[in-house]
Amino acid sequence: MREFSLPALYEVPTDGNLTDLIRRNAAQHPDVAVMSRKVAGVWTDVSATRFLAEVRAAAKGLIASGVQPGDRVALMSRTRFEWVLLDFAIWSAGAVTVPVYETSSPEQVQWILGDSGAVAVLVESDAHAAAVASVQDALPDLAHVWQIDDGAVEALGRAGAEVSEETSDLRMRSAKADDPATIVYTSGTTGRPKGCVLTHRSFFAECGNVVERLKPLFRTGECSVLLFLPAAHVFGRLVEVASVMAPIKLGCVPDIKNLTDELAAFRPTLVLGVPRVFEKVYNAARAKAQADGKGKIFDRAADTAIAYSRALSTPQGPALGLRLKHKLFDKLVFGKLRAVLGGRGEYAISGGAPLGERLGHFFRGIGFTVLEGYGLTESCAATAFNPWDRPKIGTVGQPLPGSVVRIADDGEVLLHGEHLFTGYWNNEAASAEALADGWFHTGDIGTLDEDGYLAITGRKKEIIVTAGGKNVAPAVIEDRIRAHALVAECMVVGDGRPFVGALVTLDEEFLGRWAEEHGKPAGSTALSLREDAELLAEVQRAVDDGNAAVSKAESVRKFRILPTQFTEEAGHITPSLKLKRNVVAKDFADEVESIYRG
Repeated sequence: MREFSLPALYEVPTDGNLTDLIRRNAAQHPDVAVMSRKVAGVWTDVSATRFLAEVRAAAKGLIASGVQPGDRVALMSRTRFEWVLLDFAIWSAGAVTVPVYETSSPEQVQWILGDSGAVAVLVESDAHAAAVASVQDALPDLAHVWQIDDGAVEALGRAGAEVSEETSDLRMRSAKADDPATIVYTSGTTGRPKGCVLTHRSFFAECGNVVERLKPLFRTGECSVLLFLPAAHVFGRLVEVASVMAPIKLGCVPDIKNLTDELAAFRPTLVLGVPRVFEKVYNAARAKAQADGKGKIFDRAADTAIAYSRALSTPQGPALGLRLKHKLFDKLVFGKLRAVLGGRGEYAISGGAPLGERLGHFFRGIGFTVLEGYGLTESCAATAFNPWDRPKIGTVGQPLPGSVVRIADDGEVLLHGEHLFTGYWNNEAASAEALADGWFHTGDIGTLDEDGYLAITGRKKEIIVTAGGKNVAPAVIEDRIRAHALVAECMVVGDGRPFVGALVTLDEEFLGRWAEEHGKPAGSTALSLREDAELLAEVQRAVDDGNAAVSKAESVRKFRILPTQFTEEAGHITPSLKLKRNVVAKDFADEVESIYRG
């Protein structure tokens, strides 16, 4: 199939904006908890009425400080309650939010604030304030810097105390559906980040259709979601706005180091994550079972879950014997795994990278279905996702209702719909190229099946052509190799080379466990073990699993274990965890050469 679409389930209000949602919630669901925040370490509900009042107070402070309709206001913070509060406050002042990753360097901060023409910035910490201060002389438009940890919300409340309700109401209603709501800067895997202009219409079309298509996951007064993804990323914004649109209770976690504890305390009904989160849950559970001497039981349970999920997709369903085994392992293993994820949820939504078919079947088999989706900043997050009632594991689902997915002659995925960005800020040439012929050209390669389910197979610009002329899409094999507990990252190489190779980094947490279990010296590192025969054999098993997904000509023949990690600080990965392949190739050129020597 070359093209597929679904009818819209939600009609975008032509004269409205996103602040309509919080006013509607206060009017229709005044006492319903729409947010939850940590107070003295305890999750405390925030009603729709209270949230609107706090947003209004902060917005009045922005108005009193001179922020005008259409002005850009930057927001640099980890994911926390104040992020959502201030995002809606910026919109309520008639302004445009410009998210900045809290890990951004001063140079990146200068580019984003300067390119967007931000008149104010709300930062979280002293470190963020210092980063802005170091480049402020180069930002003539920047008039205000407020710091959340230094009482920014309270300061805005005091500053706006004299602003009337009438003025506040006028500002809240000033933006229309086709006005910009936010400028989200792409991660910048190549070149400088580009600012994607997303309108209020984009978010209405996106979130309205997501909530309607996944209605059982967004039941007001019953459902809740814990956001631990970066709020500066468009996927995080989808969670934020969709939760408010439903509305369901939203909690924010700034640090994922204690994520399992937070999940246990918050007990969300819906989990949003990226594949690495679900891989970690699986690998941690398996490692714990092995440490407790129950590794074989866990592996049998995992095989049962996968077989059960596969059988669910057949007309006859799981056989009696499989159902009985599944029921037994549900008591022994699956219930405990669901408890790790909060104990109340049955669904998760995953995006950012492919989850992998085996892991998808595993989670559905334990009673926690991970619905894969696909999208980009330019598509306001999800442009395709699996429906809750008819998921197809191994695909990223059907198009967002009201949008169209087309596969071009060269395999590129093209998009059309109200949810798309209107262009790149201050970059007409790039906008014209990306939105040629009325379609957004994603740069991704994919296929549509007979039911309109999309599968992504690679990136056009990442296709490797070996010396023998074989075209290789790295994502397929990289995702399979990276699913191994010991592997942190994998980058396939081989452009113009006689065969395909790979650079592999090791997950430090699981390396320590593996080293202890295999009698290696205490404190062993990737550097000290990278030539260890047992470790090489274990990584080879991960590579063999990856090779099973591709042809012989596309398979990895040799690999090198790197002594270090790919880090954002070193410029190897973006804040959204995408590999900057050109930087990795340059920094580890000697390691790549060693693959092809001899």
